[in-house]
Amino acid sequence: MKEPSLFGRCPYVTAQKVLAGKWSLYLMHLLADGPVRFNELQRRMPEEMTHTTLSRQLKALEASGLIVRTEYRQIPPRVEYRLSEVGEQFRSVLSALEDWGNDYIAYLNRDSKE
Repeated sequence: MKEPSLFGRCPYVTAQKVLAGKWSLYLMHLLADGPVRFNELQRRMPEEMTHTTLSRQLKALEASGLIVRTEYRQIPPRVEYRLSEVGEQFRSVLSALEDWGNDYIAYLNRDSKE
C-alpha cells in the first residue's frame, strides 16, 4: 500500500518540496531586497548557471507562488522578478539561514585550523 503524500500536511516536507531547486534559496535571497531584472539575476549567479537553468528555477518558484514575474511591454522587453506576498514572509527564514550559515562557516574555519 502506497503511503499518502505529506506535501501540504507536514510543514517540513512541504517546505522541502517548494524549495527543492538547487538555487531556490539563493534566488530568494537575491530577490529579498526588491525587484530584480532577469539579466541582473543571471549576472549575480555563479558561472555554472545557464540561462535555461535560471529560467527553469524562476518558473518553479513562480509556480509555487513564492515570486512574481512582471513583464513590461516595451522595447527592449523588460522582465522583473520580486518576492510575492507569501515569499515576503520567507524573509525571517532567510535571516535565520544566514545567521546559521555564518555560524557554520565559522565552525568550518575553526575546525580546519585545529
